Amino acid sequence: MTATTVGVTAHSGWWRSDRSEPVRRNLGLVAVLLILYTIGAITHPEIFLDADRLWSNELTVLKQASSIGVITVGMTFVMIAGGIDLSVGALLALASVWCTTLATQSYGVGVMIFVALAVGAGAGVVNGVLIAYGRLVPFIATLALMVAARGLAQKISGKLTQINTVDALNQIAIDKVLGIPVLVLIMLGVGALGWLLLNRTTFGRHTFAIGGNPEAARLAGIPIRRHTVMLYALSGLCCGIAALIVTAQATAGSSDHGNLYELQAIAAAIIGGTALSGGRGTIVGSLLGVLVFTQITNLFIINNLQLEWQLIAQGAIIVGAVLVQQFRVSQLRRN
Repeated sequence: MTATTVGVTAHSGWWRSDRSEPVRRNLGLVAVLLILYTIGAITHPEIFLDADRLWSNELTVLKQASSIGVITVGMTFVMIAGGIDLSVGALLALASVWCTTLATQSYGVGVMIFVALAVGAGAGVVNGVLIAYGRLVPFIATLALMVAARGLAQKISGKLTQINTVDALNQIAIDKVLGIPVLVLIMLGVGALGWLLLNRTTFGRHTFAIGGNPEAARLAGIPIRRHTVMLYALSGLCCGIAALIVTAQATAGSSDHGNLYELQAIAAAIIGGTALSGGRGTIVGSLLGVLVFTQITNLFIINNLQLEWQLIAQGAIIVGAVLVQQFRVSQLRRN
């Protein structure tokens, strides 16, 4: 059968796999954002049709998205390689508690930043070693660390919120550069570095190869175990950065920080086109997925809708995105 007889093949349907696929998907996400803005303009024209108030509102949305956006960059790498990381929210909490504990002991902002990044990356290495050398399934390994890290955060903090008295860290949640919040610039910076690493380095090519066909990658001489450890270390490092963002926003560290962040990051990556089976994904698509989720949350808040409906909507979006992925994969296999 050909495209002329069937009408649709893997090279003619909207699900076709070619070089323009990520562009089409990202344009679709931009269209979704425009639809959300239209809904906002209908429900609250005083905000969405006023340039100044719209700009202020969108900066708020971007600031809210900054921590999830940073975590999603790391999650995208892990998922492209065919893995998953359920521990990101707990690692964020652990890093935030650890660095604010140092703040109570009068350590400076430099030490706090170093410790947050080291805790995140170190915990990521533990994940990677358990998966690569302990041969644990990523779901089980990261689930175990999620529970352990959350418990350790509670032990360190005594289940109490630790106020951060280091103004230099808190200030990054307030400061702006050329009218753009520093938190947004951090997210964009991490996204840009992630894009370069994924698309312009051997590390990125190896990540796609491992996710696409692990056995072929092994036969090609790619050090899969070492690369897996590095991927989870990268994800943990992103958690450390996100912990600094959340700590600055809340002016405190808490074992409750990062609750459900793992689900939001995974969902954003899936919506952005990252395949659950590995081998496909983009940083730009994942960040657009984060913006879609955050914009939906913003609309719910503006319209005074209950949190329960937000969670229901997020769950429905995740299911829809996975179903679309499954449909696309089945069509490609059929053709």
